[in-house]
Amino acid sequence: MTTVSMATDNPFVDPTSSFEDAGRGTTSDSHLPVGRDASLDIATDSLIVLDESFEKGDSSCCGLWPFGTTANTRAIPLYNILWAELTNESEQDSTLVLTYATPTSKNSVRVATLKYPIEYQMVDLANKWVKKLLDRSYGESQQRKRAKVLVNPHSGKGSAGKWYARDVEPLLKAAHVSIDMVKTRHKGEAVDIAEKIDIEAFDIIASCSGDGLPHEVFNGLGKRPDAKKALSKIAVVHIPCGSGNAMSCNLNGTDSPSLATLAIIKGIQTPLDLISITQGNTRTLSFLSQSVGIVAEADLATENLRWMGSQRFTYGFLVRLIQKALYPCDIAVKVAIDDKPSIREHYRKEQQNHEPASERRGYKFLIDDDASASTGSGSDDSLPPLRYGTVNDKLPEGWELVPYDKLGNFYCGNMAYMASDANFFSPALPNDGYMDLVCINGDISRLEAMQMMFAVETNKLFDNPGVWYRKILGYRIIPKNQEDGFISIDGERVPFAPFQAEIHKGLGTVLSKTGHMYEAPGPV
Repeated sequence: MTTVSMATDNPFVDPTSSFEDAGRGTTSDSHLPVGRDASLDIATDSLIVLDESFEKGDSSCCGLWPFGTTANTRAIPLYNILWAELTNESEQDSTLVLTYATPTSKNSVRVATLKYPIEYQMVDLANKWVKKLLDRSYGESQQRKRAKVLVNPHSGKGSAGKWYARDVEPLLKAAHVSIDMVKTRHKGEAVDIAEKIDIEAFDIIASCSGDGLPHEVFNGLGKRPDAKKALSKIAVVHIPCGSGNAMSCNLNGTDSPSLATLAIIKGIQTPLDLISITQGNTRTLSFLSQSVGIVAEADLATENLRWMGSQRFTYGFLVRLIQKALYPCDIAVKVAIDDKPSIREHYRKEQQNHEPASERRGYKFLIDDDASASTGSGSDDSLPPLRYGTVNDKLPEGWELVPYDKLGNFYCGNMAYMASDANFFSPALPNDGYMDLVCINGDISRLEAMQMMFAVETNKLFDNPGVWYRKILGYRIIPKNQEDGFISIDGERVPFAPFQAEIHKGLGTVLSKTGHMYEAPGPV
């Protein structure tokens, strides 16, 4: 497992603050003496533990903490605090128990515990201190989340069950997250679970899997008669255990199961745009991407290479670039922002927007007042009506089908990372009401193709002159001159047939570190 590049190289930094002021900013109600030789102080970003019993270099005391630790002091980031409580040993004796996530390497954490006796006359003060610590440690994030956990034992290389038991469950339990865990047995089971779930009993549905299980969960919630309420109330989260872990890379900043679990424990509710896909008489929801051409084949035609892990995508992509594969299509697009400078400015404005998630939900259902309820609009609580109809309807007014006989890649994204090393859609935003569209011709030179592939890894694809990049509201694509081929929706293969897509602003709900941005670097 690798950690995705974030704003800092330190994966344990609280995303909303800096550790430079660790040890400062304490006040009298932030200080708690715990015995003659120890004290606890809630600082700006950290819990400062002063304990004369600590020994310099003691491996159990976090020699791995990447900030100031002395022989008798530890600075534990508030972001890493999982829980604190007083337990009663007897009528007069109490114990303060602190649990936190301590790093075992750059890419993993485990649960650690500190315990201190509290004298009876200090109990009221200690309880107030504990409340303040938890409030500060969780901030906007909900404490004691209620989780429906789905584990796909076949994900990736078949290690999801082992990773859940070793890296995920101990952290959730230490954070007092209530857990109802189910191991999925077959494809599509998560759709049924999400469709029938009691949305009043859970706060999150967590998938220990690749990106396929979250796709099923969104669609299961979308099939309910109260779809809008369910999608708004239940946060769909991803614990990376597959070969494709894009959702976690975008929202948690990592494809490490333990770091992702910590990010979910501290995650902030965030509205997420979802995309309706109509194909034939079927309507499905997409949260990640849709592709026709090189990317679809690089993903779906390399299933026999799962032993390569995420590298199979790079291999498949490279082979098809070198072969100059072409995928002729007719495409119609509803463009919203059509030039790169405006897209970059749009991203910067959103980056500076720090409205609380609760306020941002005030405009989450952005639907045309004159929309035709051609599909899925049986009640006010069901999925929003389709503004542009379905792929079976007449082409929407103002749309024009344009032939692209030399198309190499049609790729539409709703998130930035498509893999841990592939920031394909750097200007993508969780809740801006737009899809990001990339089109690349298939007849470019092999040198240009290679340069594009490396540009993805170095976050320079957006500015490549051979990349056609737009923010869009909808599109229709009709493959031609092929009897069979690959179309990928969120990494899942669908029939090789025409389909149409449109965006629904803030229809879904996820948890993220910031509450309004992905963890990927934006356009340079």
